[in-house]
Amino acid sequence: MRRVGLVVHPIAGTGGRVGLKGTDNKVEEARHRGAEPRSPDRAREALEHLKNQPESVALYTYGGAMGEDESVAAGFSPTVVGAPEREETTAADTRTAVRRFVEEGVDLILFVGGDGTAVDVAETLEALDDETPILGIPGGVKVYSSVFAVTPRAAGRIATAFDRTEVREVNDIDEDAYRGGEVNTELKALATVPVGDEVQSSKQIGGGTVESLAAAVAAEIREDYATYVLGPGSTVDAVKTELGID
Repeated sequence: MRRVGLVVHPIAGTGGRVGLKGTDNKVEEARHRGAEPRSPDRAREALEHLKNQPESVALYTYGGAMGEDESVAAGFSPTVVGAPEREETTAADTRTAVRRFVEEGVDLILFVGGDGTAVDVAETLEALDDETPILGIPGGVKVYSSVFAVTPRAAGRIATAFDRTEVREVNDIDEDAYRGGEVNTELKALATVPVGDEVQSSKQIGGGTVESLAAAVAAEIREDYATYVLGPGSTVDAVKTELGID
C-alpha cells in the first residue's frame, strides 16, 4: 500500500481566469472580478484517477479545503493530519501540512497549486533534510517548475505507478513583473520527483542569477560521495566559490 499525502492550495489559479496573470497579492481583486477557484476541481479529478489505480492507497491530507473536502468528495476516507486555523489559508499552512506528512512517513506528497506552492513544499523538505518525492497537480496560472504532472489525471496515475525518482528544478517568477510583460524566473529549490513520461519538463529559465544556481548545486553536494570533478568556466567558478574553494 502506498502512503500519499495531499495538500491543496485552495485559491491557486484564481487570478489567471480573470486576466490577472497570477493570484499573488491579488485575491480580493480576483474575487471582485468574479473569479472561482480551480484547485478543488483539479484535486478531485486527480484523486478520482488515483482511486482507480490497481495499487491501494492510504491517503493523508490537511483539513477543510486544503485536501479533506476534495478527498471525501472523491470517495476516500483520509487521515487528516491537521487543519488551518483560519478560513483564509496561507503558505504557512502548506508548510505545516508537509511537515506533518513527513512525520507520518508518506511515500509521496501530492500538492495542488502553482510554482509558489511548489516552492513552499520543496523548501520545507529541504529545511527538514528530507527527500520524500513530490508531484504537483497543476492548479496555478504559471508553471515553470519541472515537478508537475501534465494533467490532474496523469498525477493520479503516476502517484502509484512510479518506481524511480530523480532530482528536478523548482522555479518561480516575479508576478508583478510578469503582469508588466517581463518574465524573470529564479531557481528556488531542487526536489525529488517521480520519473515518468507524464511529468512536465522545466520551462527555460529567463532570469535568476548564477549565484542562485551555484548555491543550489553546492547544496546538493554530499560529503559521503567519493569524488567530484569541477570543470572550467565562470558558472562552475561560482560553484567553487560557494563551496569555499580558492
